[in-house]
Amino acid sequence: MNDVHEHVNCAVAATAEIIATKWTPLIVHDLSEGPRRFMQLEHACPGISPRTLSERLDMLESQGILARRSYPESPPRVEYELTEKGAALLPIIDAMRDFGHSWLPCGHDHG
Repeated sequence: MNDVHEHVNCAVAATAEIIATKWTPLIVHDLSEGPRRFMQLEHACPGISPRTLSERLDMLESQGILARRSYPESPPRVEYELTEKGAALLPIIDAMRDFGHSWLPCGHDHG
């Protein structure tokens, strides 16, 4: 029984490490609507610095949450999109939004 409990704790902690990183839920949610360019993601996260956004995108790519696609155009175009693993986070983010709307004073201020 203890091994099962530790396994659950590990899974919850590992998921929380991804989802609890500031800006990650907003980035993942925005990507749920389709591929986005850097500037589109920056506008979807008011207050995020370009450096922080770049760091989050790199982290999410290394975790397999999103894929970065480069197009050989002039100027070069780069888009980010959710992977299957990233899309699997959406129900968690939806649950967070629902909880915020129902239970937190700021919940009605955020989409």
